[in-house]
Amino acid sequence: MLITGGAQGIGFAAGAAFGKAGATVVLLGQTPASGQRAALLLQNQGIDAVGDGTDVADHRAMDELAARLGALAQPDIVVASAGVMSDRMSKTLRTDPAEWKRVLDINLTGVWNTLRVFGPPMVARRSGRIVTVSACLGRFTGPGTAGGLAPYRVSKAAVNALTRNFAAETGWGERGVLVDAMCPNHCRTNMGGPHAERSAEEGADTIYWLATSDLEQRAEVVGARDFPLTGLLWEDRQIVPF
Repeated sequence: MLITGGAQGIGFAAGAAFGKAGATVVLLGQTPASGQRAALLLQNQGIDAVGDGTDVADHRAMDELAARLGALAQPDIVVASAGVMSDRMSKTLRTDPAEWKRVLDINLTGVWNTLRVFGPPMVARRSGRIVTVSACLGRFTGPGTAGGLAPYRVSKAAVNALTRNFAAETGWGERGVLVDAMCPNHCRTNMGGPHAERSAEEGADTIYWLATSDLEQRAEVVGARDFPLTGLLWEDRQIVPF
């Protein structure tokens, strides 16, 4: 399995959970060195981990990364966790164009690049799980419409749309590939800060569940099977409104 943004925070916590369950884990950081350092931490726990990294927003760099990874670029599970927060004062009319581009490039184009590079093998073999890490601030309901942090909110709303669109293109799970977005909620990471309510491990729990569950298992949890149980936004293993 492969995780972008895997060198720290929720991505790293997810990698540890998969590794402890016996998976080979590929952690991708912002640079090869950061990914390798993170992989070493898991290796010291007896986990089969590989580290690498690149700028997920750079199309050519992502293609070169896949070539470098070889067979590891055809994972069964992909978690698109790489992301950044926007400047605290970045309201719609106060955002610098460079800040807008920075956040949208990483948070949205980075996810699209991840799907573009690592999705085709899954589609070809009709098997795989893709989880995109979104945010409650990207919802059209609840906290997502509270204003402020415009680049971040818009980028995460777009990730939700991209996730759902790709799920439709892959047959809503009926062709073997499940594609979902999830909200980890406010976690103690570099982005969330030291006083957040949840640990990174708690934030990663739904990632692990989505990546290891099938449609029938999801139906048992939500108590329904009369609509597609992929292409959705999840939090705490439950569906939440986009």
